[in-house]
Amino acid sequence: MLDGYRILDLTDDRGHLAGMLLAQLGAEVVLCEPPGGHRTRHRGPYVDDVTDRERSIEFGVYNRGKHSVVIEDSAQIAQLAVHCDAVISCGAFDVDLAVLRAANPQLVTASITPFGETGPKTDWAATDLTIAASSGTMSLTGDRDRAPVRIGSPQTWHNAAVDTAGAILMALHERQASGLGQHVDTSAQQSFVDCTQFQMMAVLTGGEVPVRLPGAVNLGGFLIPWVYECADGYVTVTFLFGPMIAPFTSRILAWACDEGFCEPELRDKDWVDFGMAIVEGRESMDTFDQAIKVLTSFVATKTKAELLERALSDNLLIAPITTTADVLALDHLEVRDYWQHVEMPRADGPAPVRLCGALAKTTGEPLTDLAVAPRLGEHTALYLDSSGTPGPAITTRPRAGVPPTGRTLERPLDDIKILDFMWALAGPGATRTLADYGATVVKVESELKPDVLRGVHPFIGEEGGQENALQFHSINAGKLDLTLDLSLPEARDVILDLVAWCDVLTESFSPKAMANWGLTYDVLREVNPSLVMFSSCLMGQTGPMRLYAGFGTMAAAIAGFYPVTGWPDRIPAGPFTAYTDYISPKLGVMLILSALAERDRTGRGQHIDFAQMEGALHFLATEFADEEINGRTADRAGNADRHMCPHSVYPAAGDDRWVAIACETDAQWSALAGLLAGAAGENSELAEALAELDAGAELAALGVADRRARNDAIDAAIGAWTAAQDAADIEATLQGHGVPAHRVNDAADLMADPQIIAREHFVSVPHAKHGHTWVEDSNFELSRTPGRPLWGGPMFGEHNMEVLERILGYDTDKIAELVIAGALT
Repeated sequence: MLDGYRILDLTDDRGHLAGMLLAQLGAEVVLCEPPGGHRTRHRGPYVDDVTDRERSIEFGVYNRGKHSVVIEDSAQIAQLAVHCDAVISCGAFDVDLAVLRAANPQLVTASITPFGETGPKTDWAATDLTIAASSGTMSLTGDRDRAPVRIGSPQTWHNAAVDTAGAILMALHERQASGLGQHVDTSAQQSFVDCTQFQMMAVLTGGEVPVRLPGAVNLGGFLIPWVYECADGYVTVTFLFGPMIAPFTSRILAWACDEGFCEPELRDKDWVDFGMAIVEGRESMDTFDQAIKVLTSFVATKTKAELLERALSDNLLIAPITTTADVLALDHLEVRDYWQHVEMPRADGPAPVRLCGALAKTTGEPLTDLAVAPRLGEHTALYLDSSGTPGPAITTRPRAGVPPTGRTLERPLDDIKILDFMWALAGPGATRTLADYGATVVKVESELKPDVLRGVHPFIGEEGGQENALQFHSINAGKLDLTLDLSLPEARDVILDLVAWCDVLTESFSPKAMANWGLTYDVLREVNPSLVMFSSCLMGQTGPMRLYAGFGTMAAAIAGFYPVTGWPDRIPAGPFTAYTDYISPKLGVMLILSALAERDRTGRGQHIDFAQMEGALHFLATEFADEEINGRTADRAGNADRHMCPHSVYPAAGDDRWVAIACETDAQWSALAGLLAGAAGENSELAEALAELDAGAELAALGVADRRARNDAIDAAIGAWTAAQDAADIEATLQGHGVPAHRVNDAADLMADPQIIAREHFVSVPHAKHGHTWVEDSNFELSRTPGRPLWGGPMFGEHNMEVLERILGYDTDKIAELVIAGALT
């Protein structure tokens, strides 16, 4: 898709996923490394547990398909950048990106930083742990009676990396019109705010601050468990009431009833109306609690395999909580030929291992099979001659042309038109981002089957209603709303006219839905041969689990995120609810824009089959490779880290107040140790904890191995120091000494966070019913063609006339016929 584009990758683990995925999408990616190598080369896990910079598993999975060039002098980066289309930086090299753009005005540069390049926290020290704390996500993750936890495998940089890759593709698309590059500024904090599922905004409209619950969520006062213990592990079960979920609830209760676990009276409750019945006093919460107890007892008698088999046959919202070993054994992935077999250096010589495969399947050229990660400096001679200057043949493939048209675009995607059948969360997030940056997005829905997010908390003024849901307002901001009853032939005719108009059609239904409407890609490309169709569903369009419908909680469970999140002596807490729903839109933006780049180059459209679960596996790629190579199954470890110590969340003064602290370097530990030692004279608990450390040497001089051996004692000392202090004071003191630290922001903290305020992450936009509503802004900024949400999620049919008259050119008689036929509902 991206054939001809050249990317200069200056990242380490703080962004290396971006370059790897761009390489998979067809770009040539040149990885710059210092003489000693990328920092992930020097940390485990290693292939066969042999410490060797050429055997690092993390480096191996995230740098496949790249070319390695050793940089001896920063001037070489500038020389290489002259020949590139984009540069991605994260602080691994000291480079002035503005200077690179001045030397190459067509260059797109991108910077991934913890908090963005503007605002009061621009220079704050940060790690994955402290960014997760700053985002609000950690306040929602873990057990209520313990410290909040992060997802066990670092995720914040991955989220920022994928956002950045999408932003680069936007800038490259705009460059086709203007001939000019620009700069992308990505905040990892803002990228990870996505993973709160808009729950932070509840406080903006009078709602309460949400709190964390392990394997559960509080929805409007109802405690809804997600995680249940079964005979051989754990599963997630979506067990709710209301029009959307009630049929699933009735079916699983029928199964339990058949096996003697409940009475028919419970099975036959009106679960559609149950919520209203509670409000009106016709039902009691005791009834729902009874149903949860029945489900808990019933599920405990079944294995994960039995539950999954029944989920597939009877369409139940049940998903196994899979370990890394389970995922590698999943038959669905084998049938879809997901895993890429890559030869890696092993103890007995190179041997093929399974690594995460293609981001999606397409009807065009298949995505690139990535070569094994390069040896350090393997390609230096291809790019730099012996004098250290760029060589004459910098690539084997022609560089993408930049033919300026003389047009200018206010926003980079102003020339893109999208017909959007997305619903719920994972799909609409992608088209929302594209709308922010200029795409005209026509959202198709029906009042007969409303988008599920119209009924999901938080609501404006805490008042339910299909036009009041903040999640819907935010995820569908800037879109035009067209209501159509697609069961009618008149409505289908409207759709075909819109297909002729649009560049992209997106949908996130189960694989059979579009076929049932007669809107398969084969049909649509007859109308528009250059159409890009993007299909996003849980498990993909093919394979034995293709019809497995559900939510991101289920995909996150199947993709392996639950077993690595939480405490080893507790049930898997899991990431906050529907984690794959938060990362799938970022990947969707990349795929859609890459397909448009290929269309612009070749004139060909294509159908993209994106399985949300498969895309998410890239965010745990190190863990799957460690299982495949070393047989090591990833598990929960609280907030412990494989490389850093101390690395945890500590109590602060007040109720449920916490601060995340992580020492990534010996210098940071030395600074923290000095603060602990200095405070011991006035803190007897701290003094006692330090005495129990028995360092055998000066505390500040302890290396990471020695610190890890004393981890519990160090945590006790730090906790004794922090417990009586305000989180803000701890944060300020440690940042003043260069130590990564951040309070665990809850919703109220996040709204008051000066960095979030400075970067205007939460913005008020117009809304047809309420006058204004709140939405989350973009996670990145483009320097020359910025994006913005123009209005909140639309009301039902708000733009029917605009779409039919202005876009399709229908006259009043044509529209009247549609009204009479009942198509516009």
